[in-house]
Amino acid sequence: MGIADQFKDKAQELSEQAKSAVSGKKDEASERASQAQDAAQENAQDAQDQADQARDKFDS
Repeated sequence: MGIADQFKDKAQELSEQAKSAVSGKKDEASERASQAQDAAQENAQDAQDQADQARDKFDS
């Protein structure tokens, strides 16, 4: 195996590692975004429930 082949193989290996790392970061970012969206929906529901309770209390 020549020097050129060794460099080519190493470049291929590093390229695959970089792609894998980017893919992993995208997965992490997607998961964090999903968790943030879930938390926001839960907070919105809690706020709506509190508003409903306040309205019910005011109406009675």
